[in-house]
Amino acid sequence: MVDYEKMPKQSIMCIDMKSFYASCTAVMLGIDPLDCHLAIVGDKQRTGSVVLAASPRMKKDFGIKTGSRMFEIPNDPRILVEEPKMATYMRISTEITRLFHRYVPMEAIHVYSVDESFIRVDGATSLWGDARTIAAKIKDEIEREFQLSCAIGIGPNMLLAKLCLDLDAKHTGIAEWTYEDVPSKLWPVSPLNKMWGIGSRLQKTLNGMGIFTVKQLAHYSLEMLEKKFGVMGNQLYYHAWGIDLSEIGAPIMEGQVSFGKSQILLRDYKEEKEIKQVILEICEEVARRARTHSKAGRTISLGIGYSQDEFGGGFQRSRSIDDPTNITMDLYRVCLQLFKENYCGKTVRSIAVTLSSIVDDNEMQLSLFDKSRWKKRELGYTVDRIRTRYGSKALLRAVSYTDAGTAVYRSKLLGGHKA
Repeated sequence: MVDYEKMPKQSIMCIDMKSFYASCTAVMLGIDPLDCHLAIVGDKQRTGSVVLAASPRMKKDFGIKTGSRMFEIPNDPRILVEEPKMATYMRISTEITRLFHRYVPMEAIHVYSVDESFIRVDGATSLWGDARTIAAKIKDEIEREFQLSCAIGIGPNMLLAKLCLDLDAKHTGIAEWTYEDVPSKLWPVSPLNKMWGIGSRLQKTLNGMGIFTVKQLAHYSLEMLEKKFGVMGNQLYYHAWGIDLSEIGAPIMEGQVSFGKSQILLRDYKEEKEIKQVILEICEEVARRARTHSKAGRTISLGIGYSQDEFGGGFQRSRSIDDPTNITMDLYRVCLQLFKENYCGKTVRSIAVTLSSIVDDNEMQLSLFDKSRWKKRELGYTVDRIRTRYGSKALLRAVSYTDAGTAVYRSKLLGGHKA
């Protein structure tokens, strides 16, 4: 049993903008975001382009949602298909954050993504009322000033605020959970991947252990969970009880911190040489993201997705190395090993690389077999500084200028999409 009296009791809101990209575009077009049939696709010239967002009516009436493909959109005169305007979305997101600042100081705001934020309102209740009153004020102001709708979950910590949003507020507009609500509102949740932080692969593993509901997870042996999952097992157990000790701005699942990049290719790649060139570009970006946070990792994962012409499929494999790294060619070398061992010659349409088992990059194990390892590490940081100052195209590998390369094209995008 958990003693909730010893747990933090803050007032934290998790605010999610409903169908943000689609709603922003609808407002720009002068139509009602909640009453139109609108889909935002990455590139209208590609029938296989991914749907980035869909309006609520589009989801309800046609079943088109984020992740659908453009060719799945019915040929209906009511439907509007638009490309993203990322620069505008970012600008609107920034203005919404400024609206939050009217109620709380900036250090009490954590922008989780372009359309989702956490706000701690403990110190503002004497000025504006309780958390639910503040939530209603913020929701009304967003609708009045931006013509956009949002959902707000309120909880005593970041985790419960997020779960309240996903499982309750997205259906009701504003909802509030307390620790006392955990048995009646959180424990019945099933399947497990409906709970934030549990993906389909982890759900499958938990199901194999006889765990199918959050209640079963909460009452499973903590010792057995830690033995099976390590630190993550401890977090899974306490999260099932609604316990989260992280502060605003900190990752909710510390054990899941990783750096990765996945890319749906603009065309099918059939030549191994071309596939390897794109893998190198992606390794470069993953290593850069790790270096930006002064981190390194021990586990490198490669995911390959095959083309629809090959009836889909693919593989996801990982390998751990002895010494943590954020050197591009270290990642690339491991990815090539995984590729050679698992690739079966099919046409490739998507590639993903992830660096995990993260540690601080404040030391390096020198090797007698690679005396230039320190120089390679410093070279990476130097290249990053040049790109930060002069732009991502200031320094590119030669493979980026081949027909297979995608870095030059993607350097013109914002957030992976057209600005």
